[in-house]
This record gives sequence, C-alpha cells and structure tokens, in this order.
Amino acid sequence: MKFYSSDYILPISADPIKNGIIQVDSEGTIINIGTKEDFPTLDLQYYPGVIIPGFINAHCHLELSHMKSLCETGTGLIEFIGRVVSLRSFNQEVKEDAIAKRDIEMYEAGIQAVGDICNNLDTAATKKSSPIHYYSFIELFDLMQKHLTATTIENYKEVFKGQDESGSNKKSFVPHAPYSVTPELLEFINQANPDTKCISIHNQETPDETMLFKKGNGGFYKFYSSLGLSLEDFKPTGKTSIDYIIDKLKPHYRNLFVHNTLTNENNILNAHKWSDHVYWVSCPNANLYIENKLPDYQLFLKNNAKLCLGTDSIMSNWQLSIWEEVKTIKKYQSYVPLKELLEWSTINGAKALSYEDSLGTLDVGKKPGLVNLNLVWYGEQTDISESFPTRIN
Repeated sequence: MKFYSSDYILPISADPIKNGIIQVDSEGTIINIGTKEDFPTLDLQYYPGVIIPGFINAHCHLELSHMKSLCETGTGLIEFIGRVVSLRSFNQEVKEDAIAKRDIEMYEAGIQAVGDICNNLDTAATKKSSPIHYYSFIELFDLMQKHLTATTIENYKEVFKGQDESGSNKKSFVPHAPYSVTPELLEFINQANPDTKCISIHNQETPDETMLFKKGNGGFYKFYSSLGLSLEDFKPTGKTSIDYIIDKLKPHYRNLFVHNTLTNENNILNAHKWSDHVYWVSCPNANLYIENKLPDYQLFLKNNAKLCLGTDSIMSNWQLSIWEEVKTIKKYQSYVPLKELLEWSTINGAKALSYEDSLGTLDVGKKPGLVNLNLVWYGEQTDISESFPTRIN
C-alpha cells in the first residue's frame, strides 16, 4: 500500500479535500480517500499543491510523432493537410522511435488514456507495452471518390485487425471528416461498428469546409484537383457539414466531434437534439497552430455541452500535454471556469472514450493514475499559469 498526501485532493467527482490523503494498492487502484483524521500515523508521500486524476487526451495523431516542426504555424487547414500528405515517406525505425518517445512523454505529463487516430499500423507495437489506455480510431477516407470506396475498406480492415486491443485498449472504424468520405463509406462504418462503440470525426475546422457544403465552392475544390481528383460525385447540401453528417451517423454511438472552431449555437442544438451521446473535443493549441483560431467556448457552456480536450499531433502542436491545453484556454478565454476545465480534461474525456468506470475521477475502486499540480489552490481564483503536472502513480 502507498499513501499520498497533498494540500488538496481534487477528486473531480466530489468537492476538494483539504489536507487530503489517498491510499492506493500495489496496482494503483484507489483503496481509500480522506484526511489525516481518517488515517492512523502513516508513512506519507507528500506533494505540495493538489493531486488530481490522470488526464484524458481525447484526440491525438500519435503516428505523426516524427513530424515535429515540419509545418509552419498559421498556414490554414488545407495547406496543413497537403503538408501531411507530402511528408508520409520516412524511415520506419525513425517513425517508431518517435512514437515510443511521444508515448512516454504523454504518460509522464499525466495522460492516462488517449483517443488515437490511426491510418496505419505504426503505433501498434508501442500500444501493446504502453501504460496508457488507447482507444484506436481506425480512420477511413475515400476522398469523396466512389471508385475508391471498396479499396479503402479492404485496406483499412488490415489496419483494424493489426491495431492493439489487448488489456484495456479498444478500437473502432471512424470517418476522417465530412469532406473526405462518401455516404457509402459511412454506411460501411455504421455496419461494422456495434452501437456501443465510440466514433471520432474532425469537424468544422476551416471556413472552406462550410463553403463546400453550403455553396459548393471554396478551397477544397482546388485541393482535390491538386491530387488529380474531382468532386463530381459531391453535391452541395445548403447545410453546414455537421448538419449534413449527423444524418449519416448513429445517434447511439458516443460521437466525438473534434476541433469545432467554427461550430455555432444552432449546430450545437441540432447535435444535442439528434443524440444524447455527443462529445465536443477541443484541441486549442492545435487550433492556434493551424488556423490561429479558437472555438467560442461560451456557446458550449451556455448549452451544457460535454467538452473534452485533445492535443492533436506533435506536427500541429508544441507539446502533447493536456495541462498545457487547459492553460491555453485559461489564457485566451479566461471566463471558462477552472472547475469545468478540470472536468473537460479528466472525466468528460473518460466518458467520451468509454473509460469512465476506471478513469477520470478519484474514487474508490478506480485506477485513474495520480497527477500532482504544483499550484496554490484557491478554487476558481487559482493561478495556473506557471504550474506543471508531475505523475506520481
């Protein structure tokens, strides 16, 4: 048994505990939580500041770990995607070494589970031995080309088969984005996944996405043309992309809509009307890196939206740290309550990835990981600007 104490324990599921003590067994499972009055004299390991549960990174592209600093900031999404496509050829050993390094960095930064986008099997070996729980989203796209759909499905069946699902790891087929999948590919995803699965889809990152679906113009036509492809099979809908896509997904899934920098109040209301299982994943540092824009979090707070946080890839971020995402939101949209941000970074992500039974809060019987934040706790008045996370269990 081990006993950890701090100035405050923040269970997330309950009020902060002053001078709290948390007891865990040799496997890291929580046995008891209380204060010094609840325990006899113990050999305590004291950490100044607060102890919280491990973070949940609801959106990451671990397979891009070898691409740090290979794309300039502020280019916009379409140029960023083009850059990713052009840089796919790398030595396999270099890629796998970078993946293993980023996995360790995320764990040391207090991340306990990751929703990871997969287009290949580069990350599979690391996931088999990682202490992190991985939900592998096998991401399909046929670039809106009906003649590519069947080949895409066959190729990604192999990726699905090879991605790790041992231990607590999970996986499902998912669409890349509304602008890169045909209805036929979406139908395959719906048929291939049970209703209990989680689905992740990139959503409303750039004005060009809205222009494509509402009016049939914008930068995606030029982008597809540069790849030697046309959009002759696509017909503009007069709707925003999310209003188009929710008609083609299952409301019973845990649906993760990722980025949402252009999502408006009507989009949120329509999605909530469509399903009770909608999660909005924000990757603020990646949004600033690529489009120099953040979502309007006021709209999500106003409508009781379930938000979680992600890092995106090291190609579109300066680090893979959920706490740095929290600090960025607090820096640029400081009206967001710290209590909400702590929930976004822990239990909401755990629910989105279906890990809420074991992760996301400090409760007896869970094994959520323990993270120390070196800050002075004043509730909502707490200054987090200079704080950093340290994994302690």
